[in-house]
Amino acid sequence: RFIACPRLARTVQQCLQRPGAPGPQPVLLEFAPGPGILTQTLLNAGVRVVALESNLAYLRNLQSLESSLDGQLKVIYGDFFRLDPLVSGTLKPPAVCSEKIFETMGVGPVPWRADVPLRIFGIMPHTLERNRLWRLLFGLYECNSIYKYGRVELNLFISEKEYMMLTAKPGEAWSYQALTVLVQIGCEIELLHKEPWSSFATDLKNGGLAIPKTKRWPNDHLCLVRLTPQQNLFTGGLKPTNASTFIFMVKQCLAKPKSRLSDRLNSWSLDNGGELLKALEIPKNAMMRDLYPEDYRRLFEALQNSSMFTETWFYDDVLESVRTIN
Repeated sequence: RFIACPRLARTVQQCLQRPGAPGPQPVLLEFAPGPGILTQTLLNAGVRVVALESNLAYLRNLQSLESSLDGQLKVIYGDFFRLDPLVSGTLKPPAVCSEKIFETMGVGPVPWRADVPLRIFGIMPHTLERNRLWRLLFGLYECNSIYKYGRVELNLFISEKEYMMLTAKPGEAWSYQALTVLVQIGCEIELLHKEPWSSFATDLKNGGLAIPKTKRWPNDHLCLVRLTPQQNLFTGGLKPTNASTFIFMVKQCLAKPKSRLSDRLNSWSLDNGGELLKALEIPKNAMMRDLYPEDYRRLFEALQNSSMFTETWFYDDVLESVRTIN
């Protein structure tokens, strides 16, 4: 949660504004606004805000603020990370359906290559942070949940260690992971701001900072990162209908980052693996962690066009992981 930090609020306001944009300020979805410090800053700047809050302790004050305004703020009881769960029947709050939120905002679906239809702002909880990023990633590649409406832009405060993982380069030990590859293919990643942890409230009873521990990366800040889905994500052989296959291909490859791609192709019983690597101009001795994100995309599209390739080798893993994430 934000604490009273006027400098941080002004910085966030500047980062989220689009100078010179024609027409009225678009609506912004804010999740977990807490006491509403940033919410008030955005309202003062003329931004229309829909606030999604799951903590009942903050909900009443936000609703009171909502009633004092003329439609500039709309408050919804719900949890952003419990959007569209895979359950049957009526959802029990704070689980919420994205259709309800988008209807409240007056935002309809647009083609994928159209402009960004909605901007979302929030702070990622540092518990299960990686799992939450994975869930958003599946929604992006499969065009589900918020991404049914187009290239929704996320402006997220994430831990510095996760930001470094998302922007890692091939060959970087420990940092270059499957999530790295998939986010770099799927999104334009912009670092808008870095803020010390001391600017945020802590849940520790002793008053200390609740900073996730890390041994391999610095983690002194929260990073405000903009993730904008790529317009050309689905212009080649990659489609929402086969995106799960692509995701799990990348996960299998980088499960053992020091293994060779040629060995992985052999494990998939691909008889023409050597010819495929030659056609893709990938060295035969290339290790998984040496491939660039675009190499993985080219590999997948080539495998899709190969008569030797079948996707049955990991269907069970795909289905089980999708159930776990949801």
